[in-house]
Amino acid sequence: MSETMTNKLNDLCKKDIKTASNEELYHALLKLVDEKSQQQVHSVTGRKLYYISAEFLIGKLLSNNLINLGLYDDVKEALAAAGKSLADIEEQEPEPSLGNGGLGRLAACFLDSLATLNLPGDGVGLRYHCGLFHQNFKNNIQNETPDFWLTDSCAAQATDTVFPVSLAGKEYSARLYKLPITGYEGRTNTLNLFDLDTVDESVIGDGISFDKKDIAKNLTLFLYPDDSDEAGRQLRIYQQYLMVSAGAQLILAECAARGCDYHNLADYAAIQINDTHPSMVIPELIRLLGEKGIAFEEAVEIVTKTCAYTNHTILAEALEKWPRTYLEVVVPQLMPIIEKLDAVVAKRTKDKSLAIIDKDGKVHMAHMDIHFTHSTNGVAALHTQILMDSELNGFYKLYPEKFNNKTNGITFRRWLMKCNPLLTGQIENLIGTGFHKDAAQLTKLLAYENDTSVLEQLAAIKKENKRELCRWLKQEQGITVNPDAMFDIQSKRLHEYKRQQLNLLYLIHQYFEIKAGHLPPVPLVSIFGAKAAPAYIIAKDIIHALLTLSKVIAADPVVSPWLQIVFVENYNVTAAEKMIPACDLSEQISLASKEASGTGNMKFMLNGALTLGTMDGANVEISQQVGNENIYIFGQTSNQVIRRYAAGDYKASEWYEGDPNLRRAIDFLTGPEMTAAGSSELLSRLQTELKNKDWFQTLPDFSAYVVRKGQALADYTANPLDWRRRCLINIANAGLFSSDRTIAEYDRDIWHLGK
Repeated sequence: MSETMTNKLNDLCKKDIKTASNEELYHALLKLVDEKSQQQVHSVTGRKLYYISAEFLIGKLLSNNLINLGLYDDVKEALAAAGKSLADIEEQEPEPSLGNGGLGRLAACFLDSLATLNLPGDGVGLRYHCGLFHQNFKNNIQNETPDFWLTDSCAAQATDTVFPVSLAGKEYSARLYKLPITGYEGRTNTLNLFDLDTVDESVIGDGISFDKKDIAKNLTLFLYPDDSDEAGRQLRIYQQYLMVSAGAQLILAECAARGCDYHNLADYAAIQINDTHPSMVIPELIRLLGEKGIAFEEAVEIVTKTCAYTNHTILAEALEKWPRTYLEVVVPQLMPIIEKLDAVVAKRTKDKSLAIIDKDGKVHMAHMDIHFTHSTNGVAALHTQILMDSELNGFYKLYPEKFNNKTNGITFRRWLMKCNPLLTGQIENLIGTGFHKDAAQLTKLLAYENDTSVLEQLAAIKKENKRELCRWLKQEQGITVNPDAMFDIQSKRLHEYKRQQLNLLYLIHQYFEIKAGHLPPVPLVSIFGAKAAPAYIIAKDIIHALLTLSKVIAADPVVSPWLQIVFVENYNVTAAEKMIPACDLSEQISLASKEASGTGNMKFMLNGALTLGTMDGANVEISQQVGNENIYIFGQTSNQVIRRYAAGDYKASEWYEGDPNLRRAIDFLTGPEMTAAGSSELLSRLQTELKNKDWFQTLPDFSAYVVRKGQALADYTANPLDWRRRCLINIANAGLFSSDRTIAEYDRDIWHLGK
């Protein structure tokens, strides 16, 4: 087969691939993928899904597409025979900057699974020119610069389709870009991205600053532009409306082309609102249907039947509510409709807390979503229960039939086959290839949990993956890491509720313990990957403290052989693909009740890491799958946390005063060692926050965290084979967390696609 592939690549390159450059080969492979993917485009009958999301963190697509299209092995073999490396060619591909955290990565996994399951479903989002930002560290401080990723190599292609979008009384033209999404032995769907031709990257000044009021030039420059001022907050609304208005017009046009008369829209389209960013699609669709001659009451009924809503968090910052004055400026055409929707709600319930427009004139997007969609789902069993019992209890009482759970999942093609070929190969040798499409087959691995040779192979694979991460860190950041150490990784968005600061306090505690001669059973490398939002001051202070501590430890000859902190710059999908296969201990330490699900926990589990975590999000379901003896759980329960918030009796200062180890760690932040290497202003601000506020209850969980992490280090050292046995049990039970399973449940219970 490789000879046939060689001839094909020669034709696409228009030369012998032995003489072709990596850039030429990359473009040839793009053509190959495009040809093959077009063969898998199928017509749509019945309902089609439109998944609207502010983020799609899709990662590099070349190898993933080659795997999904069944071309990967032949291409790799043909290139190797010509003295070429597929890994080197992949370096030509820019990392798409269309997302940031778990929300965006989940959306990407969902698109992959939709196509794999042969379900008609497209994504709808924005074509950001610079993503969130490119992160770099200088003077132990996060710096933000534009991530100019859009090049001729970008797979998202412009179309001639343009939709008019009215913003603040001025008409703009939203151009449609299409990016093919291939499924594994499935169909090809599309990620639809909208942009303005007038957006101008040259308006970006120092760092990522720009004129937030010049909408024609800035609208799609950045994902989540700085909203610390009024202009920034309004810009968020501009972005969101561009996405939903152009998206709604695309949906109506595609459905009409298939014979929809708009009255029966729900027979042609299912719309999933991914968090509250796309909420304005509800009034926008009602407005557009009104233009088609459909009365308000019927339009409301149509939209409710068509749309569904996913809630991803209980954090207030993500449950968007906008001053009506902002909406009156940016989308004046929607406010009369939102007012009418609020009046409908007032007839359904006397409970003012469920209103769309509150007494202060704030428009609650999540409230609109729940009232005027037919489904509201959480993303993990615990999260959904909290929504029904407390956070959204009023809505649950009003609409019990709407609430359901859809535990998140990940695509195994990306997070096992693509990023961990060594482990994939071993699994295939043991149980065959059926798990590629049916992740539940991973349970067959349990037959080998006491097979010493298999466990030793697992250990060897982990060792090689750790060496590969060491090589990559040396190449990318010039950091030398001990591959024989235990690799402890916390990689996720930097947010206080995710509690990177708890890990920070532990590392300071370990510093003191080692200085006192209490050596750990194994050297520990603590690896972080995270971006902090530019305006999130405390989050950036946590990064500064970790980077400063890493310098203090590195300079200490007593501590440095036993402890190292590594902070990966500009954490993205490519970095994750290197880090996750190398991980020994996965940090999932959010404050119980605050993490809706998490998907990093699933990726680490799948790749043979054990979880250290609270009973939060999907950690609950992971513990149920693997058994409490194969996971390290610590800390308060969600009920304890919720009760503490309700009582309002938490005082961080009392915990600080009451625990000498905790006090020692917090005091160290402004000690001479740290202030000599870092900024006393930034370190003092973080210290004050921890001592006096600590909104996400880091301090009550500190002692339990220290003990449980110490136990993990001891277990890792004391019985390496038993550690690998427990890793195998985690891999074997990871099948539940396949996004294929999640999407199948969405389709069964909510979407009913193709029917």
